Amino acid sequence: MPVRYLLLLALLLPQPRAFAQTQPADTARAVALPEATVTGYGQRLPLRRTAAAVGVLEARTIEQFSPTALTQAVNTLPGVRLEERATASYRLSIRGSTLRSPFGVRNVKVYYNGIPYTEASGSTPLNLLDPAIIGRLEVLKGPAGSVYGAGTGGVALFSTPEVAAGTSRVAAGATVGSYGLRRSTIIAETGSATSSVRAQYAHQELDGYRVQSALRRDVFTLDAHTVASTKTTLAAHLLYTDINYQLPGGLTRAQYAADPRQARPGTATAPGTVAQQAFYASRTGLLGLTHDYRFTEQLDLLTTLYGSGTAIRTPYLVDYERNTALGLGGRTALSYRTALAGRVLRLQGGGEWQGSFASGRSYQNNAGTPGALRYDDEITTATGFVFAQADYALPADWLLTVAASYNRLHYGIARVSNAATRPTEYRFSRDFRPEVSPRVALLKEFSPTLSVYASVSTGFSPPTIEEIRPSDASLNGELQAERGTSYELGARGNFFANRLVYELTAFDLELRQTVVSSTTDQGTVVFRNTGSTHQRGLEAALSGWLWQAAPAAPGPGTAPSGLRAWASYAYNNFRFGSYPSSGRDLHGNRLTGTTPHTLSAGLDFSHATGFYLNPNLSHQARVVLNDANTEEAPGYWVFGARGGWRRTWGRLETNIYAGLDNATNRKYSLGNDLNAFGGRYFQPAPGRSWYAGAQLGWRW
Repeated sequence: MPVRYLLLLALLLPQPRAFAQTQPADTARAVALPEATVTGYGQRLPLRRTAAAVGVLEARTIEQFSPTALTQAVNTLPGVRLEERATASYRLSIRGSTLRSPFGVRNVKVYYNGIPYTEASGSTPLNLLDPAIIGRLEVLKGPAGSVYGAGTGGVALFSTPEVAAGTSRVAAGATVGSYGLRRSTIIAETGSATSSVRAQYAHQELDGYRVQSALRRDVFTLDAHTVASTKTTLAAHLLYTDINYQLPGGLTRAQYAADPRQARPGTATAPGTVAQQAFYASRTGLLGLTHDYRFTEQLDLLTTLYGSGTAIRTPYLVDYERNTALGLGGRTALSYRTALAGRVLRLQGGGEWQGSFASGRSYQNNAGTPGALRYDDEITTATGFVFAQADYALPADWLLTVAASYNRLHYGIARVSNAATRPTEYRFSRDFRPEVSPRVALLKEFSPTLSVYASVSTGFSPPTIEEIRPSDASLNGELQAERGTSYELGARGNFFANRLVYELTAFDLELRQTVVSSTTDQGTVVFRNTGSTHQRGLEAALSGWLWQAAPAAPGPGTAPSGLRAWASYAYNNFRFGSYPSSGRDLHGNRLTGTTPHTLSAGLDFSHATGFYLNPNLSHQARVVLNDANTEEAPGYWVFGARGGWRRTWGRLETNIYAGLDNATNRKYSLGNDLNAFGGRYFQPAPGRSWYAGAQLGWRW
């Protein structure tokens, strides 16, 4: 590791707030923040005993921001960026550039209630998730998630809220706001000591800040859990989403300055997004079944099987895509705990497999309706890996972790019709050679208030099917997988009896064959490999009580009132290594789509009478928009707040709230199009907006 990282670590030692903390516990006096348990590595170790950078986002934090999107809440995690190009068109990066993610999610593996949510093709449809259905998000940063197979970015684990034992509850809520926001939610749940059922429905409509940016989304979830015997636990999770949102398109700098609310206008040779009625629409269902069998107190087998189906319609500027896909897969993990030389040894091993079949048809787009067929592809994908991990408690409070995964991936494409170039059927297949991704980490716990760790891990991230098969009818058979090695050093600790919590991490990710993107004049995103990139950075976060008091009437669901402050910061020095481009060497240029500084901070105030207020701010420095670093999007500061009154009257629960986003009406672009043809880089974010709503519940 560079010496400067060690010096920074020694100087800053003081994470997020309760990014890795849960809601304060009840007590008759002032209390500390309890420590979170990390589930992502399968061993359920306390955060201070986890030798990796992990960010945890609880439902309480999500509820401090607008209920319409996850963007602001997720961006409170240092090193994690969630952006919206169009309404609900998310892209996510962890310690990296969005250069590879013009839409969706790349090189990040996502799970939903333990079910593989990232498709076998490598894409992740985050737009299907509504904030109301998320009870917890755990993020493993960098290629440290070797128990989850291939990936250089990290792992995101989403889970739905748990049901309290011995209670039943129904609740309904509604929200209205700027730009035609209309939103409603319904929840019904019941739980006992051995089982629980939870059903939730969320509906949202939005006219949109920009022209051609309206949204309609319906999400239904059903979660069931039962203890079938003393050794067997069963769970089922159903997710169904019907979503439709318009695509306004990117703007040039001049268009952005003149009117940021306009959609991409047409030209003399090509119509704009309004004329072509560009939109994205899909209906998707996901069903997962989990079986947990505990042979003994030391030996446990957890198995998950899932199936999914989706139908997508998407008119772009030139083509109209109609895709249908079926997916299935499963994951199994065997965990064993024993003693070796009188010290605890935790072992875990297992595997995961995913397969999918998709029919992808592309037509000419005639103002939002399909025209002549351009091509028709049948796509098969199979991917899988096996993994193993060992955690061993060494003398003097040292903890050693060794893990590895072995990965395989195969794509097969049969073009059964290609009216544009080939009148006959042809086939394309691609196998990515097997890769072993190891990880070694060592942690030293000096005391319950300080632990320091170091880790080295490797990963590889193969191209997704959308990168091999862009919408311009080409097939990119030369695109290679990214490969990288990450070096990480971190510290966690607390002061004042755990009332002040901090975390600091320094990392160096060396990537080879980095995948980058560019946008053609037709709005098609195409991909290529660069030589290498150096992604080095520092992440810091802090959370602590400024004032705290116990609840007036302690009981279920109550928490201490007071004032808590939190902040998270990330410094990114991401640079191209060897990168020849058009006769120039871009070595040393800042990695496209990255910013050197991000900051998120806020206050969490609550009073015993039920009133609460959560002001917040976020900052992002300038972002480079092209590989040559000749174009930049300005940095920005954005301020907002959410407040309300939450109270329980016997069995009746009430929550009345209101909020303001972008209070200063700052003009900025979020989710920029990178290396865009014609300088159409900018995707303007909404201006000042408000929302207000209420939720009523009945618990028995």
